Amino acid sequence: MKTLLPYLALYRRHWFRLSLGVILAIVTLLASIGLLTLSGWFLAASAVVGAAGLYSFNYMLPAAGVRGAAIFRTAGRYAERLVSHDATFRVLAHLRVFTFTKIMPLSPGGITRFRQADLLNRLVADVDTLDHLYLRVISPLVSALVVILLVTFGLSFLDVKLALTLGAIMLVLMLLLPVIFYRAGKPAGRELTALRSDYRMQLTSWLQGQSELVVFGAQKRFRQQMNDIERRWMLRQQQQAKLTGLSQAMVIAAAGLTVTLMLWLAAGGIGNIAQPGALIALFVFTPLAAFEALGPVAAAFQHLGQVIASAQRVSQIIDQPADVTFPAQGPIAGEHVSLSLQNVNFTYPGQPLPVLKDITLDVRAGEHIALLGQTGCGKSTLLQLLTRGWDISSGTLEINGQAIGDYDEATLRKMITVVSQRAHVFNTTLRENLRMAAPQSTDEQIADALRQVDLHVLLENEGLNAWLGEGGRQLSGGEQRRIGLARALLHNAPLWLLDEPTEGLDAETEQHILALLHKHCQNKTLLLVTHRLHGLETFDRICVMEEGQIVEQGDHTSLIAAQGRYARFLSRT
Repeated sequence: MKTLLPYLALYRRHWFRLSLGVILAIVTLLASIGLLTLSGWFLAASAVVGAAGLYSFNYMLPAAGVRGAAIFRTAGRYAERLVSHDATFRVLAHLRVFTFTKIMPLSPGGITRFRQADLLNRLVADVDTLDHLYLRVISPLVSALVVILLVTFGLSFLDVKLALTLGAIMLVLMLLLPVIFYRAGKPAGRELTALRSDYRMQLTSWLQGQSELVVFGAQKRFRQQMNDIERRWMLRQQQQAKLTGLSQAMVIAAAGLTVTLMLWLAAGGIGNIAQPGALIALFVFTPLAAFEALGPVAAAFQHLGQVIASAQRVSQIIDQPADVTFPAQGPIAGEHVSLSLQNVNFTYPGQPLPVLKDITLDVRAGEHIALLGQTGCGKSTLLQLLTRGWDISSGTLEINGQAIGDYDEATLRKMITVVSQRAHVFNTTLRENLRMAAPQSTDEQIADALRQVDLHVLLENEGLNAWLGEGGRQLSGGEQRRIGLARALLHNAPLWLLDEPTEGLDAETEQHILALLHKHCQNKTLLLVTHRLHGLETFDRICVMEEGQIVEQGDHTSLIAAQGRYARFLSRT
């Protein structure tokens, strides 16, 4: 239960709507009890007085009470559902924002251990399950408790013994049934949560890998795995449904036995009235209606195990400490950027071997550096350290003479433009995909950036309003990379970090892009990660990396003269 406390604390922000929803639920239950009780007593009293009651019995007041209770029940039920669901949706939105804000600082270190489908399932399905906490647990439990107390208090004016008997029976049931069905439903609820996650991860993998599954004829085997999970999922749902039916059956049986007991006790007299007559109906119909408040309580707690399991899954992510933290304020952003790396070492968490070993590199403001090396030598990792995707394990890393950890995040992002190996294209318009890099950009500036990276063809049909689709599926890999370059041109920071920006481009487009970068970044500091040798003669310095170390550096001419690794790379092309 402690797992739920952080999420319950979020409810305080919506206390008014949540409280109003509970109050309306109580009013609705009381109106329902009043309707059935008053109707039963009215019919019984009318039958007792018979025809003589036409002149001695007040038919109008009870009839008005019945109509009033019916109106209150109908209006109260509508208002309660409206307010409760509005409050639940607000809480759910707050929960999602809260969870997302906790996840964002963890990237990339804290979330790499989770699969993408699992992350999505925790953020959506598990957070959705947490809304049961109010609708299915808190509201029914509080409402039932208040109704029991009010019914007991109201009946005590007629007969204290009968009122306390009914109140005690209902209170005992309210305390016992949740415990019984919580324990009975806990294993099924936990497994349901796990199976739901497994099924959605399998389904996501199946959809993403559909082409490979078809090509290699593995669809049937993969589908069988999903069928097995689905079968177990359905069995657990059936088990939950049986528990729900059993809980309702127990409440109905308890209601029947209690009504019988109250009828037997009331028949011997009510209060000081030895022959209570129609008052017996009041003590019969009151428990019959009051047990409506206990119905949701038993069923609610069998789902509590599922709620707790979902809360634990969400907490597994958000309770992690962030690997990288930023100060609230730091040095101001400079118009030019210099870098200094001294004896930098880095090892990924949980990995035995270091990725970077004793890296020492000084980059002057405005200098263009090419990082060259085979795949896996640590080039991309070095760029991630410069963007604080990770923090160095040892050594010093400074920007403009200040430790990189001293900069607040907004300032650091303002100073750096990054083009990663895979530019993500969002499911929105071409305009919005580019404006994210510079929200103040005009349509003319965006169109100019597209023309510079040779993507003017995208402007021909719908222009900047063209919808790019999920993941930019209508774009080629090369076009997606150039979208990333266009973003970089719009962001226009003093430090450019480019990771294989010309990968997947034809020779002519590659030459055009390199010329563009050289021209645009004349007064900017540029680090280019590549394993391609075309155009490197224009760089101020070329650093050759091997097994996490810089083993050779210099300009194009000096490295060829040295006949080292760079010269050997050239000779192989």
